[in-house]
Amino acid sequence: MTPTFSIRLAKQDFKFSVAHFTIFGPASAEPLHGHNYRLALEVEGEAVDELGLLADCDRLKRAARAACAALDDRLLLPEASPHLAIGKSGGKHGGKGPATIAARFARREYRFPEGEVLLLPVANVTMELLARWAWQRIAKVARGGAVQTLTVEIEETPGQLCRYRAPLAAPRPAKGRALGAQRT
Repeated sequence: MTPTFSIRLAKQDFKFSVAHFTIFGPASAEPLHGHNYRLALEVEGEAVDELGLLADCDRLKRAARAACAALDDRLLLPEASPHLAIGKSGGKHGGKGPATIAARFARREYRFPEGEVLLLPVANVTMELLARWAWQRIAKVARGGAVQTLTVEIEETPGQLCRYRAPLAAPRPAKGRALGAQRT
């Protein structure tokens, strides 16, 4: 087994509250409800830089907080679901009144204020796909340095969570340059 460094960040403010419903097929879905989710992340690598650092934790914390903020206090709808019809009405270019998002699933119809909805490019709103969505955002700042793997964990309720773990692009050698140092 290769020795590995690991940093786990699970700050108290890595959280978001959302409304959603999970779709189980063309005619079955949960009722609309909400959760207070928690996010944690872990980076791993086999080496550290000359200052003994595996990752820029400050950048990782900012990315985690930004991912949470993008979701917080929103209704999440799966834009790529084959079973959900989504449309927009009203607003500046769509007619009278404030813009709304309409969603239709089987015999259920919903209408929400556009500013309270986040359309996610996923097939369903599940903790699995939320973990991958957050991983994709955080991975943008986790790449580089000695970090080889990023794991993002989404906890839906206490004791019920999903981890999404994937390798990042090949790390640059950690020797010769401190994290955050400028390139010339």
